[in-house]
Amino acid sequence: QVQLVESGGGMVQAGGSLRLSCAASGRPFSTYVMGWFRQAPGKEREFVAAIRWSSTITYYADSVKGRFTISRDGAKNTVYLQMNSLTADDTAVYYCAARQSSIISSIYNRESYDYWGQGTQVTVSS
Repeated sequence: QVQLVESGGGMVQAGGSLRLSCAASGRPFSTYVMGWFRQAPGKEREFVAAIRWSSTITYYADSVKGRFTISRDGAKNTVYLQMNSLTADDTAVYYCAARQSSIISSIYNRESYDYWGQGTQVTVSS
């Protein structure tokens, strides 16, 4: 139904910036919530940010609020995660995910997302 492909990961210096992209295929995207999750070694996969495709309402984890920005480009069917002021704590595999907006469970709950990309590695060095 939905296929997600992440790109843009890599290695950056602490304090630097990186922009991740998630290209989505399938329709309609307007009924979906698009999210970013990340998983660091030894940790559970955690919520980072999400955006409602139709309304563009956004949600952020406290740990990234003010530093990360999620956005979408409707013409490209792509979701972005702009990451600024990166620290070593941001090092993780970042996953793009999608769920129907009508799902009643919390938008922060990773178990509510049905579709996942393959992940892209982000490494922040100091």
